[in-house]
Amino acid sequence: MKRSLRTVFAVLLALCTVVVVAACGGSDDKTSSTTSKSKDSVTLTQGSGLTIAMVTHSDEGSFWSVVKKGAQQAAKDEGVKLVWSPSNNDPQKQAQLIDAAVSQKVDGLAVSVPNADAIKGSLAKAKAAGIPIITLNSGAEQFHELGAITHVGQTEGIAGEAAGAKLKEAGVKKVLCVIHEQNNIGLQQRCDGVKKGFGGDVTNQQVKGTEDIATTQTEIKSKLQADKSFDAVMTLNPDIAAAAVTAVKGASSDAKIATFDISPAVIKDIKAGTVLFAVDQQQYLQGYLPIVFLKLFKQNANTVGGGLPVLTGPGFVDKSNAATVEKLAAAGTR
Repeated sequence: MKRSLRTVFAVLLALCTVVVVAACGGSDDKTSSTTSKSKDSVTLTQGSGLTIAMVTHSDEGSFWSVVKKGAQQAAKDEGVKLVWSPSNNDPQKQAQLIDAAVSQKVDGLAVSVPNADAIKGSLAKAKAAGIPIITLNSGAEQFHELGAITHVGQTEGIAGEAAGAKLKEAGVKKVLCVIHEQNNIGLQQRCDGVKKGFGGDVTNQQVKGTEDIATTQTEIKSKLQADKSFDAVMTLNPDIAAAAVTAVKGASSDAKIATFDISPAVIKDIKAGTVLFAVDQQQYLQGYLPIVFLKLFKQNANTVGGGLPVLTGPGFVDKSNAATVEKLAAAGTR
């Protein structure tokens, strides 16, 4: 009996030793497996190996910072490398930046088109090199002829019409439409749309722009002082809207203010009643979606839009929804 028990204990001890060794070995294997999986995950997170250049007329102001944030988030989500190339409203520089991206053999190009004639030659080189193109922000009417897959943005004329109609509803009689960039066809289309939707007296004013807000503010103020019949100022940029708020006060004018595009300052003014409304084209999407679309095209031959632009606006921010949008704008996504 004792011998039998000793035998049993010996067998059990041997089994335990095997189990312990196996467990240790299993732990090593598990660690190895986990490490391997971890490396795979890191590889996937690091990305697809694709590089996409976003070449825009960005002035790096409050509007474009949101576009950039959308592009950066999409690049992170999709695992692609983003090359952000702003031209600060210089058409020739934008063409040069596109040429540089083509020379770098990027996998995709996302470009704004404030001046199609200035960049069409560079985009033709990109197309000849087999680089897919998506236009964003401006260029809804030109993307086909430029060889782009689709356009991401709003139709400026339609957005302008909607803004003009809202000004008419507000009882406005005469509108000053402030154009802050020269040779930007999209801004002209906005003012043309405002005139069409308003159906009344709309005067365009060319100002210095975002690179010199102080001068722009003085120009708007002088215009309002010279003609007291203007009872509304329509700006096409949130930073210009801020200048208009100061200009209206300086001119002792009662003109109402409305604007295209939003910023934390504009939303604050809407809540305070200083600005009537802002046309919201959801520029975060204009940065985000082209990255996603270009990756899908490169990896899965997908196209979107069905030959039509992918619209991100217009929407409107006014007192009814300003508080909600304010929180999102503070996070940099609206």
